[in-house]
Amino acid sequence: MSALRRAGASSVAANIAFGVRYVLVFDRSADDMGIDRMSTTISNSGIVIRALTPALIESYLAFFDHVAFADHPKWQYCYCNFLHHDHALSPFKETTAERNRAAVKDRICSRAMHGYLAFDGDDPIGWCHAAPRSTIPALSDEPDPENVAAQTGSIVCFVVAKAYRRKGLASRLLEAACNGFRAQGLTYAEAYPRAGLTGEGENHFGPLPMYLSAGIEPRRSDADGTTVVRKRL
Repeated sequence: MSALRRAGASSVAANIAFGVRYVLVFDRSADDMGIDRMSTTISNSGIVIRALTPALIESYLAFFDHVAFADHPKWQYCYCNFLHHDHALSPFKETTAERNRAAVKDRICSRAMHGYLAFDGDDPIGWCHAAPRSTIPALSDEPDPENVAAQTGSIVCFVVAKAYRRKGLASRLLEAACNGFRAQGLTYAEAYPRAGLTGEGENHFGPLPMYLSAGIEPRRSDADGTTVVRKRL
């Protein structure tokens, strides 16, 4: 079983829109991968979505230290390191919060960790782990029957602060991820939701209806319940 499937083994309700206008702002101070640092502002709400860079490391760590899993404390040790952990070396359940925190901190500092943080003012309130598929070790043994992995950006995790759930924030993070992939010159956006899950925690890959609403369509369904969805950008 691949690391991605193990992650899946560990509410499908539609997101409610904020009902305000979205403004995309591109900052030409690009990072080392050539990605324009993009902010998505929800007008009149103070919510901004920013691509992860070393400058945001303290915000990322504060989010996972105190906010991300406040209502799911058993997951607090993850720091979104699961899909980068060497599972051949040791089971992830044997890692510690300190070890995962340090590993992710190093990855952010070296610009090897990619995704988007949502802020309400100065407070981090949401995270989407979205990166070129080739940079996520857990996806290395995923099937690629159409030979598009090198052209694909993968969306693999959403974490939203409890007070901001079911308000459309995950959809805005998804939009930012797809825009980021397009800016990098990638051709496809791909994700790996599981059908039929109702718990907020279970849907960390993102609920299937959200992807369908964004025009990201099913490519195949696997025996473990994973639906691989993809969209041409």
